[in-house]
Amino acid sequence: MMKRIVLSALLMGTLLFGGCRCDKQQEAAAPTYETVLANILQRKSVRSYTSDTIPSEVMENLLRAAMAAPSGRDWRPWSFVVITDKSRLGEIFEGNFNMPKFEQAAAIVVICADTVVALPPSDNSDMEPTVQVNHLWRDDMGAVTENLLLLAEAYGLGACWTACYPYADRMEPVKRALALPSTVVPYCVVPLGYPAGNEQPKDKWDPSRVHYNLW
Repeated sequence: MMKRIVLSALLMGTLLFGGCRCDKQQEAAAPTYETVLANILQRKSVRSYTSDTIPSEVMENLLRAAMAAPSGRDWRPWSFVVITDKSRLGEIFEGNFNMPKFEQAAAIVVICADTVVALPPSDNSDMEPTVQVNHLWRDDMGAVTENLLLLAEAYGLGACWTACYPYADRMEPVKRALALPSTVVPYCVVPLGYPAGNEQPKDKWDPSRVHYNLW
């Protein structure tokens, strides 16, 4: 009898403390998804900026977030050119109608993709890597850009995704001025700065676009 009482007490204690731990974990987890969702829903395109500069540690974290994006076959085709020298904007973005945004921005990130990948030999020999076309780079770069935009929003920064690829008239000046390798494509340009206006996010939720199990 005593043994059963002791076992029952131990079981009750385990359930109670286990329940407490579970509740605490749920309480701790709740703000995480709420914060993430709120940040996603607050993201918007900002096209005017103050003269305030962006701290270097913030810029590094933006690029860290970008590089944390998923990548097909883990090939990670991305590279970034951060532009803070405004004296070169006319050369880099010659003829680009987005120039007013670029001139106001504290920094501009040109998000680039290498369209080929060098694969090491499968037998770990001393043979030269095999170079092949990476057909997945466009998918990767969309994820990269969105990661950067979301962290910019979390920092209270304004940002705007401006297309570069596939428009030759926008790509060629960038490739030439930044001396990009022949296989590297300037995918998009993201001006960054602290918002000068009061842009608001758009509510894009549309239940009619959602289908379950069948269209």
